[in-house]
Amino acid sequence: MNYFSFFKGGKAIYCLIFTGFLLSFSPSAAKSSLRRSTSSFQQHQVKGTVSDGSGPLPGVTISIKGNSKTTVISDYNGHFSIQTPAQDTLVVSYLGFKTAYVPVKSRTKIDIVLQYDTTTLQEVKVNAGYYSVKESERTGSIARITSKDIESQPVTNVLATMQGRMAGVNVTQTTGIPGGGFDIQIRGQNSIRTEGNAPLYIIDGVPYASDAIGYSQTSTVTPSVTSPLNNINPDTIESIEVLKDADATAIYGSRGANGVVLITTKKGKEGKTRFTINASTGAGKVARFIKMMDTQQYLSMRRQAFINDKINAYPANAYDLNGVWDQNRSTDWQKELIGGTSTITDMQGTISGGSKSTPFLISSSYHTESSVLPGSFIYKKGGTHLSLNHTSEDDSFNFTFSGGYNVQNSNQPATDLTSDSRSLPPNAPSLYDANGDLNWEKGTWSNPLAKLLAENKFKTKDFTANTVLTYQIIPDLVLKSSFGYTDLQHYEHRTSPSTMYNPCSGLNSSNSSILMTNTKRSSWIIEPQLAWDSSLGNGKINILIGGTFQQQNSQQLSQLGTGFTSNSLIYDLASATFKEVIFSNETIYKYQAFFARANYNWQNRYIVNLTMRRDGSSRFGPGKQFAMFGAVGAAWLFSKENWFRDSSWLSFGKLRASYGTTGSDQIGDYQFFDTYNSTGISYENIIGLQPSRLFNPDFAWEINKKLEAALEVGFFKDRIFFTSAWFRNRSSNQLVGIPLPATTGFTQLQANLGAEVQNAGWEFTLRTENFNSRHFNWNSSVNVSFMSNELLSFPDLGSSTYKNRYRIGESLNILLRYQYTGVDPVKGVYTFADQNSDGRITSPDDRQTIVNLNPDYFGGFQNQLRFKNWKLDFLFQFVKQRNLNYGSGLAGLMINQPVKMNNSWNSATQDAQYQLYSAGYSSAAVASQSFYTNSDATVADASYVRLKTLALSYDVPLASKTVLCTLMIQGQNLLTFTPYMDGDPEFKSRGYLPPLKIVTAGLQLTF
Repeated sequence: MNYFSFFKGGKAIYCLIFTGFLLSFSPSAAKSSLRRSTSSFQQHQVKGTVSDGSGPLPGVTISIKGNSKTTVISDYNGHFSIQTPAQDTLVVSYLGFKTAYVPVKSRTKIDIVLQYDTTTLQEVKVNAGYYSVKESERTGSIARITSKDIESQPVTNVLATMQGRMAGVNVTQTTGIPGGGFDIQIRGQNSIRTEGNAPLYIIDGVPYASDAIGYSQTSTVTPSVTSPLNNINPDTIESIEVLKDADATAIYGSRGANGVVLITTKKGKEGKTRFTINASTGAGKVARFIKMMDTQQYLSMRRQAFINDKINAYPANAYDLNGVWDQNRSTDWQKELIGGTSTITDMQGTISGGSKSTPFLISSSYHTESSVLPGSFIYKKGGTHLSLNHTSEDDSFNFTFSGGYNVQNSNQPATDLTSDSRSLPPNAPSLYDANGDLNWEKGTWSNPLAKLLAENKFKTKDFTANTVLTYQIIPDLVLKSSFGYTDLQHYEHRTSPSTMYNPCSGLNSSNSSILMTNTKRSSWIIEPQLAWDSSLGNGKINILIGGTFQQQNSQQLSQLGTGFTSNSLIYDLASATFKEVIFSNETIYKYQAFFARANYNWQNRYIVNLTMRRDGSSRFGPGKQFAMFGAVGAAWLFSKENWFRDSSWLSFGKLRASYGTTGSDQIGDYQFFDTYNSTGISYENIIGLQPSRLFNPDFAWEINKKLEAALEVGFFKDRIFFTSAWFRNRSSNQLVGIPLPATTGFTQLQANLGAEVQNAGWEFTLRTENFNSRHFNWNSSVNVSFMSNELLSFPDLGSSTYKNRYRIGESLNILLRYQYTGVDPVKGVYTFADQNSDGRITSPDDRQTIVNLNPDYFGGFQNQLRFKNWKLDFLFQFVKQRNLNYGSGLAGLMINQPVKMNNSWNSATQDAQYQLYSAGYSSAAVASQSFYTNSDATVADASYVRLKTLALSYDVPLASKTVLCTLMIQGQNLLTFTPYMDGDPEFKSRGYLPPLKIVTAGLQLTF
């Protein structure tokens, strides 16, 4: 197809870039931006600047009152120049500011300071996907952050920019390892399958697959395999909109069941060519450690454990006690193994400008980040972003191109040392011997640094491009088509060299191995659209129809190589003695849809929005491949009624509601087919096949019914703006694996289950303008979300294999636990409630206490302050939740314990919080510890308030008005206030590196 040659050949792109540069520097283009007045009065030139009192404002419109033809735009430095009669008045307007009327009075130089006007923020156009809508006129629920929020955060993952800033959007970090991922839930968990709750990501109109890349056996350093979202560079993002309710998401049909994340990248602005350079450097450290026992406390615990077990002589392998190890040695292993400092460096350069008809932007970025683990591990990320627009002279044709190419290169250890840092005895041997080699202490321990010799390396190349062609057929009718393409390539290696084992084992390179995974994923999408805008009666009508045609091709190959003549050849699979294909997969996903939207706005007061989409997916069998989804949304702007029109206190008021259905096909490809896998076993030189999945053509789409009602009010010219929303989402026809008897030869059958899941809650957002003067501004915003997740129904739950996992009327994210009742004051062991009164503690009969791990509420409190040349932006994130305590097993074994375990039972302290110490010889203590690990006692209050981000900047006053210089200090995860005692309260992946506290300092130059 010619479509593919456009991207692969690249000649068309180069021609467009070259043309854009010619237009941006041509004399004719420069003249077009400054039209001469046709006034009969004598003209003279007026020059000046436009600012907000603290810095220049680019893109401000300056025109002559009564003569709209004479219009200019301020450049990036706020400068403008206009030809005007000496006694006329300049009209200066800019979104978010009050329009200023400035008499010329024969002056040749005028410096203008605009005042903020929060009321006009309701006129901001919000990206709703296939269309844009004014903030005041939207009928759906859309949360939004802009580049101002994003640029104040020293983060590399796009999801990190959203934490604490959006009502209804819960984002948690999964690891502190550079390049690690994040989990996101938009208004809760809809699907019983944990992998079926990801939202749809759209970058400049192109769907971006968020399915994890890599292979689970290769990516062992993080809780999940690599997230492709790390490929997106936050510095190139202009805004992020999250679509939540049915009215906003139904136009995306099945793909929008779990919400939609719209990412819009930065575009060029007309004017003089501008160069911007950003450079920053910083450091990161683990923010919170667990307070572990020191050597004296640890050895006291160990000795008491043997006394309690009535063991008089220490065994030969009790090296910490029997004199083999130095009992005066003390090491804080958390500081030793994960207490290092990560160094962070960021560089970015941007070129933008062009004429009014052809603006362009080119930016490149580079990021490096080392690890807090010992060794020279590093994560690198770099990329280029291009945006080019062109509009014909009569404004009837528009061409838009945006593209990005990003590369990640990571070298990390194959094992996270976080667990080792907490479990190693504090008197364990030193890491190195006298010769500087790894110390194995005569084979008495496993040196944790040896694990770092096993590496996990990956390299990811990601290309995303989109072209939009728009043609205005007649004034009210616009034809538009979008063409998108993505290409992702991921190469991952995990090595296990023989050098990571004790030399006493006698292993050599013939025992070394490598696991390699190559993933390739490409997709194309074409979306033709036709939009009609016109007046109808006393209102306005907008009709949009369109179609989507998409195909995604995925390939994955995992290979294992073992046995090498030398460890230096370990990355060469051809040098392996034995080679094995572990996993091989190739899939094609096809999707097509037709959608329509009709919006009617009567007298700018009553708005109705109807949306419909018919989806078709190749993931379902014949007769089930198509489904219809739709929604209706309505809004009443009651502040425009006569009785509120002249109100001195109410500036804006709107009631809105929506109801509709969306679906989901997030089940993977070919799930309904009779499929076979290769056995990998040769019989008579032929590799056999084995059945892997049963045929089931009857299962179909999950259905999500969404209902919402909301109130939006603004007071005193919107200086106080409040939004409250109630929602209820019900997801049914759940796609799950129904377990089958082992006699069938299959573990499960993919099918629809009649279970129904409900997410309901309230969202509140308050935005205030506290002060607004020429030299000082202070704006605040707070959002809080209260949510409940409930399993409404589950047919035959009591007789299914899910009976010990879920409960009707409870959340999907629950744990069934033993009920802890304390420590036996006589025996000194943990005790638990006998739920079924049979005189025994058994599972699952007595494991019935429900623990809900869903947060009760979460939100954020943001403040933005400006005083002259200083700007301060900070965000407090807060969550009310529960989390599991850190547990390292039976206290008394050769494993270090938290300091809190000092409060353990002995005959003198019968009111202790923890049971007696045991070295593993007491069957009663071992059994009760097993029950304790699975009891409600291991769940603690993990609520927290965190200073999530802080950014301080200063605009350096320079003599040259063509050069801008800004100094910046930014921080992430700086302070945390929590009752949780066992590390980071946000972190739910135990045993992995928690999020880092990061501080960076930087410089921005614009000229």
